[in-house]
Amino acid sequence: MSDPKVLIAGAGIGGLTAALTLHQIGVPCAVLETAPEIRPLGVGINLQPNAVRELYDLGITEAELDEIGVPAKEWALVGLNGNDIYSEARGRLAGYNWAQYSVHRGKLQMLLYRKVVERIGAEAVTVGTRVAGYRKLADDAVSVQVVSLDGAEQARTASMLLGADGIHSAVRAQMHPTQPPIHWGGALLWRGVTWAKPIRTGASFVGLGTHRHRMVFYPISHPDPVTGLSLINWIAEVTVDQSEAKQLSVWFRQVPVEAFLHHFADWTWDWLDIPALIRGGGIAFENPMIDRDPVPTWVDGPVALLGDAAHAMYPTGSNGASQAIVDARVLGAMMCEHGATPAALAAYDARLCGPVSKLILRNRGAGPFGLLNLVDERCGGVFDDIDTVISPAERAGIHG
Repeated sequence: MSDPKVLIAGAGIGGLTAALTLHQIGVPCAVLETAPEIRPLGVGINLQPNAVRELYDLGITEAELDEIGVPAKEWALVGLNGNDIYSEARGRLAGYNWAQYSVHRGKLQMLLYRKVVERIGAEAVTVGTRVAGYRKLADDAVSVQVVSLDGAEQARTASMLLGADGIHSAVRAQMHPTQPPIHWGGALLWRGVTWAKPIRTGASFVGLGTHRHRMVFYPISHPDPVTGLSLINWIAEVTVDQSEAKQLSVWFRQVPVEAFLHHFADWTWDWLDIPALIRGGGIAFENPMIDRDPVPTWVDGPVALLGDAAHAMYPTGSNGASQAIVDARVLGAMMCEHGATPAALAAYDARLCGPVSKLILRNRGAGPFGLLNLVDERCGGVFDDIDTVISPAERAGIHG
């Protein structure tokens, strides 16, 4: 097969959405993925309404999203006795034209991959192939250095390279060789899934604890018609001494839940049993909550970054995957306006790099979870009426 117009490094959510977008607007493309096979990795994520709208525009249906997740109804912070601190409707219930979906990340990736194979062809994604670097050519083209699993190297020429190769992006490293190392704020996360009965609305995103010691959980499947159980995605988070560099020796590793259960051993109430929820998962994925400092540009002539390669960020706003989808769609829109040219990449960069860079830094703060800290300071997280602890105006100000 001759080299396509655009090469995409990475077959994650951003890279696959970019491939589907380019195919939709008639731009030939191919995806190069480092992993030896495409597998449904990860746990739960949230797709915000703006990303769901873009998936619909790509021809992915509501029924297909319902198969891999559930429309979220509520976002809630609760005290340690189950009383509300703050809650708000989500998705269509909040007045949007599109739902917010809580989905399994791996299932979303596989859905996008199937669409790429159906629409572009199985040859559109090459696995076991790592993009190691690039060289800009005189005619606004790019020579892409590709390394296979056996170490063999080759150069492929394309009009454009899109680096969707994640937080450890080789494309970004070449574009910004003096970038600082990955930033860690001291929080460790353990992510898992457990079959359990959903609480509150049955499709609520719930946070409890404090900013430094908390649980977040939400369903990512509809209830089983027989058992009434949903697959509950949960994230346990603890902030530790940042001098413990050993915590960063292995990232995104699988660990038994006993490795961290002691942090939540007494989080048991008549309305919720956190130890049981964690034990039900059996294993979890441990990783530090990390991001990268913003860079001044995502573009180098015919080369552009998108997704985590461009803007790895804390999950404070649950918008990492959503922004990757939006990146790909904005990039496609700029190509419709400027053609598949460096001018389109420059317009994409001008549209998104600055605003999203501000979002990266804002997500390093407590965000709406700052309310949990304040309530903990004032009453230890236990109260009868939140208005006696923190006024509605003060809550609204912190959340806003």
